[in-house]
Amino acid sequence: MSTNSSDQWPGGDSEPQPSYGHGQANEQARPAPEPEPGPQPDAGAPAGIGYGAAPYQPQQFPQPTPYGQAQAYGQPQPYGQPQGFAAGQPYPYGQPPAGYPVQQVVTPKNAAIGVVLSFFIPGLGTMVNGNVGRGVLILALYVVGWVLSFLLIGIPLLIGVWIWGLVDAYTSAQRWNQQHGIIS
Repeated sequence: MSTNSSDQWPGGDSEPQPSYGHGQANEQARPAPEPEPGPQPDAGAPAGIGYGAAPYQPQQFPQPTPYGQAQAYGQPQPYGQPQGFAAGQPYPYGQPPAGYPVQQVVTPKNAAIGVVLSFFIPGLGTMVNGNVGRGVLILALYVVGWVLSFLLIGIPLLIGVWIWGLVDAYTSAQRWNQQHGIIS
């Protein structure tokens, strides 16, 4: 390649030389450092490992899909591209990306858990099943039954409210499941 005058720096030099002494008259050219010997390949290493290995081949990614177009779940995507989701699969990171339908999952209420909770604290099973007002009423009447049990008139009220809490915990779970289209 030939160098013409337009390729040269002012003053006729091909490149400006660094000034190590900041303009001092005793500048001397420094010799280039000798390269240090690097690690040598191991003669006993199997072929393909170490220095005799094949050159690095980058991973090939498929062509990116347009945003909003579904791709099979779990296929590798280039960085920054949206991940496709299969229908009916949960979204792995919370909210689905824009353009995908939101599918809500409704879990059924377990009637047995409501009954067990109401066995120990009447009204608690009803509260857990979504009828907080009725559950608080059952609990309040149970407390009133304990207070009136000292006059002996509260014992039938105490037993009646306890049974009502058990039955209502079971029926409120069944009613909630029917309202949400869950067969239990």
